[in-house]
Amino acid sequence: MFDIRPATEDDFTAITAIYAWNVDHGTGTFALEAPSREEMLAGFANVQALHLPYLVAVENGQVLGYAYAAPFRTRPAYKYGVEDSIYLAPEATGRGIGKALLIRLMDLCTERGLYSMIAVIGDSENLASIGVHKACGFDHTGNLPRAGFKFGRWLDVVFMTRDLLPYTPDPQGDGWDG
Repeated sequence: MFDIRPATEDDFTAITAIYAWNVDHGTGTFALEAPSREEMLAGFANVQALHLPYLVAVENGQVLGYAYAAPFRTRPAYKYGVEDSIYLAPEATGRGIGKALLIRLMDLCTERGLYSMIAVIGDSENLASIGVHKACGFDHTGNLPRAGFKFGRWLDVVFMTRDLLPYTPDPQGDGWDG
């Protein structure tokens, strides 16, 4: 059985390897070259500076996957919503780890006072990610056809969104910038 906990710098050798595998073999990311551990740590520092969650799923000391929330866009008007990112090691797929990471991420973002979460899913054929988001209450809100080209084919981007807090005409709190 796996546990979900906040990521630490010690997890970044595994996190970097998981992302590199997804860059090299998957269409969930449009990256064509895997970033270094240092680049991945810089992204982690940015997420931490905004007090947003960055999680790992761990079993027997092995990181099986990770998820984090980050600004969808950095302009202040976007501060009440976040974009989620979830990546799994290849041996971790099909075990409910992605869904468990997403549920915990949503819970933490809701506690933080964020109003919405946006999934920007690479590849309209990425049925696992689309299915996990749908199972967690996300609605399909749009497609960007042929937004990227990887592995010799055009890839769409799928947008899915989910409210975390009820609609209000006057949001409370500072969002991710406070």
